[in-house]
Amino acid sequence: MTLSSKTVPSPVGELTLVASGEGLVAILWENDDPGRVRLGEVVDDPEHPILIAAARQLGEYFAGERTAFDLPLDFRGTDFQKAVWAALLTIPFGETRSYADIARAIGRPSACRAVGAANGRNPISIVAPCHRVVGTNGSLTGFAGGLDAKRLLLGLESGPLLV
Repeated sequence: MTLSSKTVPSPVGELTLVASGEGLVAILWENDDPGRVRLGEVVDDPEHPILIAAARQLGEYFAGERTAFDLPLDFRGTDFQKAVWAALLTIPFGETRSYADIARAIGRPSACRAVGAANGRNPISIVAPCHRVVGTNGSLTGFAGGLDAKRLLLGLESGPLLV
């Protein structure tokens, strides 16, 4: 199945939005690792209604006018990955959780490393807020968009930037 894409500017760099007929499939970073999210065939389709809605809602988020997204999502991954990504959607705006918190939330308290790997493969960054996952001690850890983007997103949501 062919997916549709649209590229939009943002404060964290150019983002490529990807959708199916069912929902948003991915938000890819400007310098994303091509192997991080496997998509198959993608064609430029800036008039796709889900991509138009996603671009509008991301613009509102970056303008400080939106704290939650209302988009159909089409997660593609293993059952474990989908459980982790679903848990990301429960992290409130302006709050963070640790990898251990997510592991406990999905009923797999010893799976912190696997949670970290699934978090790193989250295809729908920002909307499924993997940037809200931090180390147990509150430190910023790896992020597909880079730590500067993670700082910016967390700062946008909670005020002063984290170290």
